[in-house]
Amino acid sequence: MTDTILVVDDDLGIQKQLKWSFTDYNVVFADDRSSAIAQLRRYEPKVVTLDLGLPPDPANASEGLKTLDEIMALAPRTKVIVVTGNNDKENALKAIDSGAYDFYQKPIDSDTIKLLVNRALNLANLEHENQILAKARPAMGRIIGNSDAIQTVMRKAEKIAGTDISTLLQGESGTGKEVFARSIHEHSPRKDKPFVAINCASIPETLLESELFGYEKGAFTGANKTTLGKIETAQGGTLFLDEIGDMPIGLQAKMLRFLQERVIERVGGRSEIPVDIRVICATHRDLQQMVADETFREDLYYRIGEIPIFIPPLREREQDIILLARTFLTIYREEFNAKAKSFSEGAMQAMLAHRWPGNIRELQNKLKSAVIMAEGTVVQAEDLGLMPPRGDNEIETLNLREVREQAESRAIRRAYQTADKNMSKTAELLGVTRPTLYSLIDKYHMEDIKTGV
Repeated sequence: MTDTILVVDDDLGIQKQLKWSFTDYNVVFADDRSSAIAQLRRYEPKVVTLDLGLPPDPANASEGLKTLDEIMALAPRTKVIVVTGNNDKENALKAIDSGAYDFYQKPIDSDTIKLLVNRALNLANLEHENQILAKARPAMGRIIGNSDAIQTVMRKAEKIAGTDISTLLQGESGTGKEVFARSIHEHSPRKDKPFVAINCASIPETLLESELFGYEKGAFTGANKTTLGKIETAQGGTLFLDEIGDMPIGLQAKMLRFLQERVIERVGGRSEIPVDIRVICATHRDLQQMVADETFREDLYYRIGEIPIFIPPLREREQDIILLARTFLTIYREEFNAKAKSFSEGAMQAMLAHRWPGNIRELQNKLKSAVIMAEGTVVQAEDLGLMPPRGDNEIETLNLREVREQAESRAIRRAYQTADKNMSKTAELLGVTRPTLYSLIDKYHMEDIKTGV
């Protein structure tokens, strides 16, 4: 289905120019606020170009800004690109603050406005796909993302959710290992039973055994009553052992026996207690290397990792970064009753350029502080505590055309690499036709792409 673009402008000349610029899309028109809202309701366009100078007050931006407010109220996910006069930067910034996706200053340049619209459509389609994905994949409802990397992991997790097989979740800190563990539990036959989590790295070695296995009254000084451990409290449900790689070597033998026999003995106890639970383990450590170094039992490694799942770091999920950021923005905006509801282009570029050593946990922390620190409705890069990447347009130049050209060149190169140098796939990722892509490659003298280097 062809995407629809709504052009709101009372200038027939500009309407014709934009119609011929957007030959790949279904273009509909409106020339005032009422007709714009009528077309919005009828066609539900993903992108709107909005001239702020609309009748009955074409000399000012008041009517255009009111139109923007109504569009955002009716369809907040719509990407609105406002079109302003050369000397109207103040109203352009007001529009961005009210939720517009971007702005463009007249005179209209077909190539530049096409770039803006294509990028807005790509983002709108990405968000739409993620919504469909969330509905289509209820089994992994806690997990956000439609990158190939995370989709592969989700499919694997879905397959094992209905079984009791031991699972080892591996990945860097902050990648969401506990989120995956909870999702697996919530969509398993044990979902109505407890999910009990314990972090093996956060409990002193002398206490970890009693925390896991419980203890009998009088087992040690201070043991004034019999106390159940985490394993028993998870009876019928799921036990999540986070950072299993930090479990002391001496305790690993007792854990192995429990996993093999499904019975435990409390500290200070003599009787065996049968336990029916599922065990999911997680670690950021290289357990295979630890086995080689004899700091982790090989038999336990194979027992807990009947099916291992590697959760990719956020830097390998570039396609998901903005989706995750928008999700957290919505959550924290409501939590803190804040104004922020969108990101500036600089903020998005900064997030995409950042390496995220702390992964999703770091992104959450950045978004939480940004929602609090943002002055208006748009989160800036500095609110996130990030700077646009070195060489980014916002640093190199303030000339709008140069900014767009640099952004377009980078987008083409990124899509070309993502598509494994397949030109048809590159054009599809960019949301343009192959002839348009070849025209852009010629325009920017990208000889390496032209020759397939």
